[in-house]
Amino acid sequence: MTHTYRDSGRAGLKNEEDFVDILEERRRSSDLGHAFRSFNPHPYQGAAPCSTAELNKAVLESQYLRYVTKEIAMETGSSVEEVQEEACGIMEEMSQNLQLGFIRLMGYTLTKVLKRLFTSVFVNMEGLNTLQQAIQETPVILMPNHRSYVDFLVISYILFTYDIPLPVIAAGIPLAGMKMVGEILRRSGAFFIRRAIGSDKLYWAVLSEYVKTIIRKGHAPMEFYVEGLRSRTLKSLMPKLGMMHMVLEPYFKGEVFDVTLVPVSISYDRVLEESLLAHELLGVPKPKESTTGLLKASKVLQEDYGTMHVNFGHPLSVRQLCQGKINRCQYNLIPRDLPQRPTAEAQACVSWLAHLMVRLQEEGSLISPWSLMACLLLQAPITVLTEEGLLWQQLTEKTLWLRKLALDYGARLNWHGQDSDVMSSTMALHRSVVHHKAGRVYLVQEEETVRKRPISPEEGVIKIAAAVLMLASYRNQALHVFVRPALLATAIHITKSTRRDELFTFFCFLQELFSYEFIFIPDKLSQNFEEACFLLKKCGAVHLSQQEVTLSDTGLEALSFLQALLQPFIDSYQVMFRYLSEDGVHVFTEKQVLPAVRNLATKLILSGELHTYEALSSDTQKNVLSALQRLEAVTKFKASEQSEYKVNKAAVKRIGDALLGKILPQMLQTTPDARL
Repeated sequence: MTHTYRDSGRAGLKNEEDFVDILEERRRSSDLGHAFRSFNPHPYQGAAPCSTAELNKAVLESQYLRYVTKEIAMETGSSVEEVQEEACGIMEEMSQNLQLGFIRLMGYTLTKVLKRLFTSVFVNMEGLNTLQQAIQETPVILMPNHRSYVDFLVISYILFTYDIPLPVIAAGIPLAGMKMVGEILRRSGAFFIRRAIGSDKLYWAVLSEYVKTIIRKGHAPMEFYVEGLRSRTLKSLMPKLGMMHMVLEPYFKGEVFDVTLVPVSISYDRVLEESLLAHELLGVPKPKESTTGLLKASKVLQEDYGTMHVNFGHPLSVRQLCQGKINRCQYNLIPRDLPQRPTAEAQACVSWLAHLMVRLQEEGSLISPWSLMACLLLQAPITVLTEEGLLWQQLTEKTLWLRKLALDYGARLNWHGQDSDVMSSTMALHRSVVHHKAGRVYLVQEEETVRKRPISPEEGVIKIAAAVLMLASYRNQALHVFVRPALLATAIHITKSTRRDELFTFFCFLQELFSYEFIFIPDKLSQNFEEACFLLKKCGAVHLSQQEVTLSDTGLEALSFLQALLQPFIDSYQVMFRYLSEDGVHVFTEKQVLPAVRNLATKLILSGELHTYEALSSDTQKNVLSALQRLEAVTKFKASEQSEYKVNKAAVKRIGDALLGKILPQMLQTTPDARL
């Protein structure tokens, strides 16, 4: 059984000593001295010096943009000059203006902020050394995961500290609108991209030419979030492919010899936005990014957020990764300056690489003791957490058992010190979510404001849900370690079969159904199943033969833990299926369906029929919709401003029945494994 993709992301992860706390030095010396020290980076050797103005001019005067400008002028009846004027406006709104003076200012400010928020910021030195070397040899793309606003400049801060060329960073346009802050970010290397570009041909052309020019010229390393957005669930998101296409195209077209991709895993003991994220998932609108909001949020500086780990993965050569996957000769048939639609082969290659990078980010992340504790707390009945309390002794023993299972499965843990100290300091760090009293652990519910009327049962559900979703977000950080064996444990539990072929079919069905929930590299179904079998055997849960997967007596604890790990997802999906099967539901918009499903879930929780509060999460509901589209049980079409969905009730019922084990997955209209 091969683990090539795992091994490729594991350089620099051999031992914990490789990580250095960069704040230790900052606490001992002058912050101003650090900000104003001499900065001597070694840039890409193939790059000629190029100012921001020269870069922007090269983009606006490129053959490609001239061609697109003429095309748009003809289509819209505008003059070429008018379209060029518009392109200049887009460029002005978008482009970065990296200046060392502002990096020094940011360096000084970030030192102050990081020292207040975190006890330590650990960085793996071997990863930094290989990055420093890679940046001199090829254009480099830094690809961090995105869990917090803190992610945004922390990589620039680390590179500045170690004399490595600073990246230009793709950022969302709302940040540009923040008074003063937007300009500081622009001068710290941020370039700003609109959220919804849609079919705006000119905007796409300017953006893609800007990105490709930076790579062709080797102007600076580029940093972007392949997930597109900050994850509100702290779980990896499906990669977005637009930006990935842009950074790879210069290699596909032979304009550069190679491009190097560097996965970066940023892990937190505690996330600044934990409460905000939980409320967003329950339908509370996200606050608009503003300078005032930033200043108001300064009270977070009074809190302790534990440690942060920034792990630079092994640099990966696109040239080597794409060998045998893409035929670059096809690009010679059309002049490079003309727009080309990517071939199916190129799209498949880009999708594969994007998924691979997200998996490597997961592999490189460090799992905190709190993530393991959250996995277990969520498996306790809600009445135990809110009323009786969970025995501290029981939680401790079970967490130490789970730590062993996680290490068996190849997880990297952030666990330092005596077990009892680690457990109690973890509880103290997360006192906003749980509290420890008289040998028992209770879920913290938000403080009541003085009320004129008693709280309604529905409001009570939402209050508990906010605490549960905060717990779930930390559990989600550990899911990638367990998800493949958990799918197999669930297949065994639902089918009650021991036959390998039947379990494989059900495993495929689950993977397809949860393809928006967890990250699976395309075309790796058999490997995922084999890995699941291997890991269940490794922890003594099953015996394997050519034809069978049989349960062992010693493995029941692991199997029931893994199966319970997926249960909230199964229950949440069934709530959505139930809503879509109701008589009045035929055509709907996302805006209509999310509150309606939340209301149904609330009713089911109050009646005692549903036990998972995670069914109230809008992200889970959106993932179900995407999965049903993929399984052709829901059709999406653009009817007006908003997309509308049309439901095929019979198909939804079949999927729900298959998930309950009432019908075989083969009975679904199209077999999942054929489709993948």
